[in-house]
Amino acid sequence: MRMRPLGRTGIRVSPYCLGTMRFGAVGNQDHDDCVRIIHRALDAGINFIDTADVYSYSETEEIVGKALRGRRDDVVLATKVNGSMGDDPNRGGSSRRWIVTEVEHSLRRLRTDYIDLYQIHHPDPRTDIEETLSALTDLVRSGKVRAIGSSNTPASEIVEAQWVADRRGLQRFRTEQPPYSILNRGIEREVLPTCRRYGMGVLVWSPLAMGLLTGRYRKGQSMAANPGMKWVPGHLTDERKLDAVERLIPLAGETGLSLTHLAMAFTITHPAVTSAIIGPRTMEHLEDLLTGATVTLDNEVLDRIDQIVPPGTDLGPIDVSYTPPAVTEASLRRRSADERTAA
Repeated sequence: MRMRPLGRTGIRVSPYCLGTMRFGAVGNQDHDDCVRIIHRALDAGINFIDTADVYSYSETEEIVGKALRGRRDDVVLATKVNGSMGDDPNRGGSSRRWIVTEVEHSLRRLRTDYIDLYQIHHPDPRTDIEETLSALTDLVRSGKVRAIGSSNTPASEIVEAQWVADRRGLQRFRTEQPPYSILNRGIEREVLPTCRRYGMGVLVWSPLAMGLLTGRYRKGQSMAANPGMKWVPGHLTDERKLDAVERLIPLAGETGLSLTHLAMAFTITHPAVTSAIIGPRTMEHLEDLLTGATVTLDNEVLDRIDQIVPPGTDLGPIDVSYTPPAVTEASLRRRSADERTAA
C-alpha cells in the first residue's frame, strides 16, 4: 500500500487502518484467531492499528498487545482514552487524574513502552481543554506518547483546542477521528476543511456505515433474516439510508465493484482523509477488504455518488455517534422552573 502522511507528524501510514473494536467479547472471542487477523493485515501492508481502552472493556488492547510481540516497531499504534471504565465516575473522562492513570494501564495491556497516537475518544465538556492538553503534553515529553489526537469532535472545538495549545505552549491535537461514509458526509462541511487548515491527519471510522454499505441490509428485508441480530440499531432501518443503498448497489455493479469496495474507495478519495478504519471480525471479512484496497473511483462515479447523497449531507445519525450533552441533557437547554417563573 502507498503510505500517506499522518498530518504533519512526519509519520506515514497506510490508507487502511486496522480497527480492532470487533476483537474480544463484543465480536470475535477467539484470541488466537484475532492475532492471526492482525498478522495478516500487517503482512498485507497495513501498518496502522487503532484500538481503545473501552473496547471489550480492555480485552481488545490485550489482544493487540499479544499480536504485536516482535513486530511493535513496524506498527503505528493508536489507542484512545475517555470512555467509562467502571462505576467510579473518575474512571473515565479527560481529566489529568484519569489520563495519567489510564495511559499506564493501556501501556501494560498493549505490552509496549510507548503509544504512537493517543486520542481523546470523545469531547469532555466537564473538563477544561487546557487541563487535558497539559496532561497529554506531559505524556509526550515523557516519551510515553508520540503524538496526540481527538475523536468525534465538532469543528468549533477542534479550533478551540488548537488555539489553547498555541497560547499555552502545549502539544496540539495532530489528528481527528470522525465518522465518515457515503451515507454520513456531514464532516465535509466543517470538520474536514478545519482539519486541513490545521494540518491534521484524519482517520475516519465506520466507512461502511455500520454494515449498511455491505449490502447485507436491504429495504423491505426483515431483520429476522439476519441471524444473531438481538439488537437492531435504528441506523440499520433508516428509510432514507436504505433508499440510498438501493441506488448505490446498481452503481457499484455498473463499475464492476462490490458495494463494500465502492464505499471504501469513496472514503479514502477525499484529500483530507488519511486513513479509513476497517473493522473486520473474521479473516474472511479482512480478505474481502484487502481485495478492494487498490480500487480508485473516477470523477464520473464520484459525481453519481454525489447525486445520490449530496456532499456534506448526513442521511441520518449513526446510533453510536457522539451527541453533545447540550443536546442530550434537558437541564442544559432549559431554564430552571424558578427562572422561568421569574421571567
